[in-house]
Amino acid sequence: MSIIELARTETPAVQLAAPLTRREQVVLSNLSEDITLEQIATKLFVTRNTVKSQVRSLYRKLGVSTRAEAVQWAKDAGIR
Repeated sequence: MSIIELARTETPAVQLAAPLTRREQVVLSNLSEDITLEQIATKLFVTRNTVKSQVRSLYRKLGVSTRAEAVQWAKDAGIR
């Protein structure tokens, strides 16, 4: 069972339209740090545009529109 599946079973109020990919989970965990998307990209050995695309997909799946909302979602789901 993945982290997201565990989060969904433990927190019924948290529902996802689609499951998060492993990379989206990694990006989500990095969003809680006080670093830029460029720094996340460097850390993950990808381009900034790749991270931006992953963040957009992540926000869409979580139903949020800001970094703070995504981080709060992760906290509420017990992920971070």
